Amino acid sequence: MTSFAPDSIVLNRKLPLWYQVSQSLRASILGRSPQDPLRLPTEEQLAGHYGVSVLTMRQALKELEDEGLITRHRRRGTFIEPHARRGSPVRLLGSVDAIVAQQSGMTTELLDHGSAPVPAALAEFFPDVREVATYHRLRSDEKTGEPTNHARNYVRPELAARIDLDDLVRWPMTKVLRDVVGADISRITDTVEARLADPETSKLLQVPLLSPILHYTGVTYDAAGRVLDTAVIHYRGDRFSFTVTLEAT
Repeated sequence: MTSFAPDSIVLNRKLPLWYQVSQSLRASILGRSPQDPLRLPTEEQLAGHYGVSVLTMRQALKELEDEGLITRHRRRGTFIEPHARRGSPVRLLGSVDAIVAQQSGMTTELLDHGSAPVPAALAEFFPDVREVATYHRLRSDEKTGEPTNHARNYVRPELAARIDLDDLVRWPMTKVLRDVVGADISRITDTVEARLADPETSKLLQVPLLSPILHYTGVTYDAAGRVLDTAVIHYRGDRFSFTVTLEAT
């Protein structure tokens, strides 16, 4: 029987390996195509794929099992749960794969795209360009159809020229830039603040005007410190929370 083929990652040895593996596998599962197999490779095969021990792999799989994304059957194997609810909290631990996992697993509609002058509020991030490519997407819960967030991405034009719009419907922008476009992502800086829903957000997310929302700004940098993408996302305040874990070095 054919097994599901997860994406590969480069592990950061400063972060817990089981967490990075679980987040990468979670993003692969949530971003899969409907025709992809539901059966996962064995623990040993997955451990070899990610370059970790079987014990680490087992801990990563337990995380996904507890979340309800997979089911494990003795002597039959491990399977993706196709009807699992995808509205889990946003958890940021410091890896790019955590960002990809956070953005995955929802129905995505591309509302519009084009080019525009750099917004004044984002001018500090794009000092060397006059225009950026813009993408506006609405994400909804796969099971209920309930809108959960809407996002605007502002991308350097030379990168946007290599973006396929179909990929943006299937995958998060971070994954498209890293794995499809081949951008050298070094870090992502996140800012989250409480705001009140404006008329556009109220309409798109189907929440009362001036109700609480989470306003997220994610700035993606390459190794030279140049900003590749700035994402501005409005999350429904009743559906999401952010947890940030800082490690002592």
